[in-house]
Amino acid sequence: MKPDFLKKTFAFAGATALAVLLAGCEVPPQESTQNGPAGTGMAQVKSPEREAAKLASVQIPEPQPEADAGGQKASEVYQNVKVLGHLSEGQFIRVMAAVTEWIYPEQGCAGCHNLENLAEDSVYTKVVARRMFQMTQTINSKWTAHVGGTGVTCYTCHRGAPVPANIWFKSPEPDNPPYMGVRNGQNAPVRTVAYSTLPNEPFSALLMQKGQIRVQGPTAIPPRGDRMESGVPIQDAEATYGLMIHMSEGLGVNCTFCHNSRAFGSWAESPPQRVSAWHGIQMVRDLNTTYLDPLQPVYPPNRLGEAGDAPKAYCSTCHAGVNKPLHGAAMFKDYKIELSPPKAN
Repeated sequence: MKPDFLKKTFAFAGATALAVLLAGCEVPPQESTQNGPAGTGMAQVKSPEREAAKLASVQIPEPQPEADAGGQKASEVYQNVKVLGHLSEGQFIRVMAAVTEWIYPEQGCAGCHNLENLAEDSVYTKVVARRMFQMTQTINSKWTAHVGGTGVTCYTCHRGAPVPANIWFKSPEPDNPPYMGVRNGQNAPVRTVAYSTLPNEPFSALLMQKGQIRVQGPTAIPPRGDRMESGVPIQDAEATYGLMIHMSEGLGVNCTFCHNSRAFGSWAESPPQRVSAWHGIQMVRDLNTTYLDPLQPVYPPNRLGEAGDAPKAYCSTCHAGVNKPLHGAAMFKDYKIELSPPKAN
């Protein structure tokens, strides 16, 4: 074989390998935004191309025409209206039309109702939707420390689909498989923790139960083992990292969006976003334990997880990869009456 041919062959192979290696790389330049003191490395680096794709993927529906607040109440006109009965008939019809567009654009009213008798509760999704209205009203009234005046609507999570794209279930894996020792949900990478080897389901402990979201213990060396009260078990640290990775992916940000990298545990040196994130964690715990998990008996088997539990929410359920859901679109302002709790008489 001639040397020149070999050189060309190796050169072609090398160029092909380089092209394959670089195929997944993003084309510069990237955009960097400083969100902390200069010199601390507290910056958000984003790809303009990726951010443009995220923005293009969100199509905000036009608000339904305004409805007359006068006239008879919905509870006086229709049967079995348990949550929205305080609305006028016009307002009630308006929000029903909006929900159809937000959640069931293809199924229409049949997504929640028996079309032969709209009042009955024979379709399970109607029972679920009733509870979701109450949950949305709670978010918009109780959790303004996290959602602010922007608020949420059904579309924030559903985006035209009956089931939100980002939900989670409990891990079916036993806590202590006898044939593998204490696996702690590791080495089974999933999308929710960015395919890392961290515990793949830290959410039961941290977004339902009030588990400790922390890494650093109060002492350099925990006394008498790492499971004493004054120490922090390594499992807690791993679960914390799993949740933080999820939050980073779910909001499309890196760690310094909420933390000062020189002192991760210091609240005094953290950006204000960390306070909002703290309220968000408390909010999600409330939603999962009060509204979502208790719906388990209502769902048919095909809507449950492998462990038999109901679908639940976490950060990416609303955020879907951006730090402001729907890029900050304030849909709630057009439905304040319908998606806020009724005023006390």
